[in-house]
Amino acid sequence: MEQESAVPSRGRTKSEMDRAIDAHFECEASDDVEGVLGTLTDDVEHDVVGSPTGPLRGRSQARGFYEQLFADLDQQNVTSTRRYYGDDFVVDESLWRGLAVGQPLGFPGRGRPVEFRILHIFEFDADGAIRRENVWMDTAAIAAQLQDD
Repeated sequence: MEQESAVPSRGRTKSEMDRAIDAHFECEASDDVEGVLGTLTDDVEHDVVGSPTGPLRGRSQARGFYEQLFADLDQQNVTSTRRYYGDDFVVDESLWRGLAVGQPLGFPGRGRPVEFRILHIFEFDADGAIRRENVWMDTAAIAAQLQDD
């Protein structure tokens, strides 16, 4: 994984931000809704670009997103390819691999493999919790892999 130089984040180091993001991703990999929510602030802004719900506010709204995500996609691997660091944020570019088991984007998954690029922008509060998660997924790649011929 290519990384930029260490930049402190109001008392948060690059390593601390990496640990917070990695813990978040590990909870996602194990479909651990409570674990994911535990990495977020109570008043988190959770924004998946293109989602019909628009940005979600707070853990209770984020819970519904993660419950649906875990019902639709079975993550097998997320590989971070680049991370860029700012004073209180990290931009993470990753490659997501897994199985479509539900109805991602309205397409029947039928256990088919899916691979797509995903970009996260994580903003942190003073305690190191994620206060904003902005997600950009390559939905065109997902749709192309799940469309029936």
